[in-house]
Amino acid sequence: MTQRKLKLTLWPTLFTIPALLVLVGLGTWQLQRMQWKSEIIETFEERISDKAVAPPLKVTNIEKWRFKRVALMGKFMHQHEFAITGKTFEGTAGFHLVTPLQSTDGKITLINRGWIPERLRHRKTRPETLTEGSVVVEGIIREDKKKGYFVPENEPQNDVWLYINAEQMAAKSQVGPISNYYIDVLRGPGPYTLPIGASQSINMRNEHLQYALTWYLLAISLLVIYVIYHYRTDDG
Repeated sequence: MTQRKLKLTLWPTLFTIPALLVLVGLGTWQLQRMQWKSEIIETFEERISDKAVAPPLKVTNIEKWRFKRVALMGKFMHQHEFAITGKTFEGTAGFHLVTPLQSTDGKITLINRGWIPERLRHRKTRPETLTEGSVVVEGIIREDKKKGYFVPENEPQNDVWLYINAEQMAAKSQVGPISNYYIDVLRGPGPYTLPIGASQSINMRNEHLQYALTWYLLAISLLVIYVIYHYRTDDG
């Protein structure tokens, strides 16, 4: 009579158990990321359609204000503008133009006015963007000091900016008091005008379910291989 028994071996077991834990953990992490992104998308879509309100002097709870639609009046301080490098628009390299706006009450807010091409980095090359006098800015509140995992730190001393940091920019331009957030200007319908503002629809890839399924399938495959490897046939 032939019997099949599962006989475990040491080293394959020591490898398989941690590997399974890692694969399942990665799959679970991707599901958490999917939920997080879904909540961001839902929040954006809800708040982008709201009526614009006046922005606060200071944000103490960014979760309450993130993507909130706001409007404010003031004058651009073009002499203190910043160019955030490494930004693209429809495949073309360029910068995001960030300019302090001084309101009538003296408050200063950083405004991400939108994208400009590399060739227009310097103000003298684009006089049409240097709006004079009082303007009304409408956009959404964004959290500053947020950067990707692999984005290097700003170099204020070299005027190299890779992300918006209100505190650093206030120190560099020597202006204040300054809000602890910034505002993304929203672009309206019709032909593009420089700077090209942010879209009123969110463009965020949310493929984490596919990633999660991939990790889980790898875990199942490893488990199947482990079981098959350890089956032994005994003749009795």
